Amino acid sequence: MTTSETLGDELTRQAAHIGAKVAGPAAGEVDRDARFPTEAFDALRDAALLSVLVPPELGGRGASVGQVADVVFELGRHCASTAMIYAMHQIQVASLVRHGRSAFFRDYLAELSERQLLLASATTELGVGGDVRTSVCTVERDDAGAVHLEKMAPVISYGEHADGILATARRAPESPPNDQVLVLCQAPGLTLEPISGWDTLGFRGTCSLGFRLVADGGSDHILDDAYADISSRTMLPVSHILWSNVWLGLATSATDKARHFVRTEARKKPGVTPPSALRLAELIAQLQRMEELVRGTAQRYDRQCDDLDTLAGMGFAIAMNSLKVSASTLVVDIVNRAMAICGMAGYREDSPYSLGRILRDAHGAAVMVNNDRINSNTAQMLLIHKDD
Repeated sequence: MTTSETLGDELTRQAAHIGAKVAGPAAGEVDRDARFPTEAFDALRDAALLSVLVPPELGGRGASVGQVADVVFELGRHCASTAMIYAMHQIQVASLVRHGRSAFFRDYLAELSERQLLLASATTELGVGGDVRTSVCTVERDDAGAVHLEKMAPVISYGEHADGILATARRAPESPPNDQVLVLCQAPGLTLEPISGWDTLGFRGTCSLGFRLVADGGSDHILDDAYADISSRTMLPVSHILWSNVWLGLATSATDKARHFVRTEARKKPGVTPPSALRLAELIAQLQRMEELVRGTAQRYDRQCDDLDTLAGMGFAIAMNSLKVSASTLVVDIVNRAMAICGMAGYREDSPYSLGRILRDAHGAAVMVNNDRINSNTAQMLLIHKDD
């Protein structure tokens, strides 16, 4: 077994343990109270799982995106909010690892590894119609090199619990809306003023309130690469890969409940195949289809993550968009099929086969970066994209 395979197995084992023993038992309360999954992140910090993407020379473990995706999947089987927060954190870490080449950001990654810092993201903004590739807010600089940023963000997931926030903004007051940079905002120069709450159907534990973000810092807090490059090469593909593993975790959890329900029914009448067994076979086929799509795309990204021409290509962007839309559609279909198998046992909240929380979380997949917006972008690319 290679060193990489050993690391992957170790990370998966740690995540499975935390998911089953810590995140899972608290998931119901996290969902009911819409609270941050504190106990799960205490355990993730203790296991040094927040810095797994950071290179070993900076104190991390040098994991691949695919290995992080496996961690997300294991957490997603037990608590979708924990898995989603972990995924969103790792998206920010990946952006710093791949685009934070300065001494400042290398030192920050070392600090993140030592202290197990949690990163959040502020890419959405009021007034841009949900388009994360444009900004109203701007970076303002003074003669001494200090920078100032004010942003009205309708959503900053777990913002009040994060140690740092990566925020998008226009490069300068005279810059067009799509000339964006990514800025690391952190205490003591960071202030968050809540402007909206978070009372939703699913992913309640992500605590995704809206905030007025005010940040002050030095010019070294701005990543050198343009946000357009960070987004296409890293943030967009890693987001879709890790999110889809959250949803795969949900789909697998629902399937496990359906499988257990059918087996229990079969034991009641030995030798008689329950009518629901046929539906279970169809459900398993859908889950396998989803697994192949999600895991296959993660493996593809790991193979091509250093090929800048491929990452900047339209075909790659189309594939990543298709992953997000397909996975977010499949998870709802799979959970609905599991509900049909479990019947009232799945519908009840006081049943071991209850699927209520899983179903509510699953429906968040299609509206988290709305599928209609993604399909519209894909349609525009397909009009001009030429197959290789």
